[in-house]
Amino acid sequence: MSQRGRREYLASIHGRYRTAGRREKGRILDEFCRVAGDHRKYALRLLNGPAPETRVRPVRRRGRRPKYSEPVVRALVTIWTAAGYPWSVRLKALLPSWLPWARRRLRLSAALERELLLIRARQMDRRLQRYKRDRKRRLYGRTKPGTLLKHHIPLKTERWDVDRPGFTELDLVSHSGHCADGEFLHSLNVTDIHTTWVETRAVLGKAQGRILQALQDIRSNLPFALCGIGSDNGSEFINAQMLRYCDQHAIEFTRGRPYKKDDNAHIEQKN
Repeated sequence: MSQRGRREYLASIHGRYRTAGRREKGRILDEFCRVAGDHRKYALRLLNGPAPETRVRPVRRRGRRPKYSEPVVRALVTIWTAAGYPWSVRLKALLPSWLPWARRRLRLSAALERELLLIRARQMDRRLQRYKRDRKRRLYGRTKPGTLLKHHIPLKTERWDVDRPGFTELDLVSHSGHCADGEFLHSLNVTDIHTTWVETRAVLGKAQGRILQALQDIRSNLPFALCGIGSDNGSEFINAQMLRYCDQHAIEFTRGRPYKKDDNAHIEQKN
């Protein structure tokens, strides 16, 4: 029985119940419990209470009108994108520094600037939520897993226990902005576990030969011998050229588990 039908049924028997005798009240109560499916105690409260209204009152939803206008949200998204997608608290702190740039590029009025500076960090998260969802699919997860020779490269998931330099983690960082079409610049980062020494080389594209060439240049400039490297499962690292190079120069080559960034935590915090 629907709520409306139940309300109408209760209204139809409520007056009859209040004027009936004791035995008749018992029969009406039994009938109501059987039809409505209510507990006897609850049914007694309904029948002995005030007469119900059969008219359904519309539910008034109290909501707050949007406080920030659409031009302000568009300006916020533009600044957030140009600043490199910082999180809301940092974006709030960066806004005054970015206003001169936004004033020239977006032609902001004084009223829009004041409104932009009034947005709180939590409100920024709410306004940017759908944009973050759209960009997350394009910005992250660009590391395509390599399958060739993966079973020849051992997994390393435990903590690095080294007492000398030379054992490193490496990763490739994309600099494509919000569009990953075509060739663009990457940073090959190498971090030593024992000394936290960091080396970075710029690489155009993700070709295996270019990555290997950049690693050779880093190896020749390190103040210590390169003894081991640990990488993710990207095809720029998991390939025959890299494996052959490590075997020829007695470099220990390990990899982390797919989609487990904590396995390469030392290099991830540098990225």
